[in-house]
Amino acid sequence: MDKTLFEDLQQSLKEAASIHRGKLAAGRVTEVHAPDAKAIRTKVGLSQSDFAQLIGVKVATLRNWEQHRRNPTGAAAALLTIVEKEPDAALRALH
Repeated sequence: MDKTLFEDLQQSLKEAASIHRGKLAAGRVTEVHAPDAKAIRTKVGLSQSDFAQLIGVKVATLRNWEQHRRNPTGAAAALLTIVEKEPDAALRALH
């Protein structure tokens, strides 16, 4: 490994350790909030099986999201966000 690259890596690890210990502020913090599947489903008034069928996932997948064992990602997270923000339009489009 190139000596300069190794020194940069070593410095990065020292900074990460300092951030972890609270001695240094992180340069950037990114927080990702997964949509709350249960709240969204409850808002539109559908059962788990009806809502899962509507959005095209298995009931077991929906249960995992609702019980926070897994988080929806990608297109599923986007679809849940659309249903959350515009439930009437989303339900019309999906039926």
